[in-house]
Parts: sequence; C-alpha cells; structure tokens
Amino acid sequence: MAVKNRDRFSTATRLRLLGEQTAARVYRSQTKRQARRSRLTGRAALLALVVCTLVVALAYPIRQYVSQRAEIADLQRQKREAAARVEQLRDLKARWQDDAYAEQQIRERLHYVMPGETGYVVIDPGVAQQSHAQQGAADRSWYASMWDGVDRADAAGR
Repeated sequence: MAVKNRDRFSTATRLRLLGEQTAARVYRSQTKRQARRSRLTGRAALLALVVCTLVVALAYPIRQYVSQRAEIADLQRQKREAAARVEQLRDLKARWQDDAYAEQQIRERLHYVMPGETGYVVIDPGVAQQSHAQQGAADRSWYASMWDGVDRADAAGR
C-alpha cells in the first residue's frame, strides 16, 4: 500500500491523471460545441423556413400593392389631363360668348360676309377637278363608285 500511495503522488502519475482529466474536459467541450452547432443549425433551418414562408405569403399582396399604386398614379394623371381639358373648354366657351370672336369664326369658317361687302373665293384648279369628279360620282350608284375605288387602288399598286 505504501508503494501505491507513493505511486499516487509521483509526478508521472500526476501528469498522467492531469492529461486524462484535460482530455475528458476537451472531449466534453467538443461534444457540447457539436451539440450547440447542431442546435444552431436546426435554429437556422427553422429561421430560414420562417423567412421563406413570409416571403411567399407576402409576395402576392406586395405585387398587388405595387400594381395598385401604379394604377392610382395613372388615374391621377388622367384626372389632371381631364381638368386641363375642362379648363380649355371653359376658355373656349368664354371666347364664344364674345360676339367679336363668334363673328370672326363665322366669317372664317362659313365664308360669310357682312352686308355691303364683297366676298371672293379662290379655287385651286386641282381641287376643282376633284370636286367635279365627286359631283359626277354622286349621280352614280354606290357600287359603281366602290368598284372605281378598287380599280384606282389596283392601278396605284402596280
């Protein structure tokens, strides 16, 4: 027993025991790290699954939101254009309320003259020939006029 006791306190024995204890601690810490890593990996997988689910769940509503915002912007643009057109029409209506403007437009568009004035109309010879041809076409049947149009289109294609 004295030898065992002595052996127990020897430096070699103490170093061997210290080495075994250190190896056991290292093994335990490695096991804990591996357990933590596997737990962390499981958590990461769960987090990734939750994030993917949220992305899939929110993709359609977000797409709808973006398309509705674009539609709202388009409708607002149309509203501004319509308001501008209404303003133009109000200005035009106000001008037509003025007798001088109405008289000017009647003279230009309808070629009216005031009593005592002499009106002149200058006719372009090329336009006069077309006008005469159209008057002759008015005396013809509709299908003859249509057939002449087809013949003219065929001749122009050649």
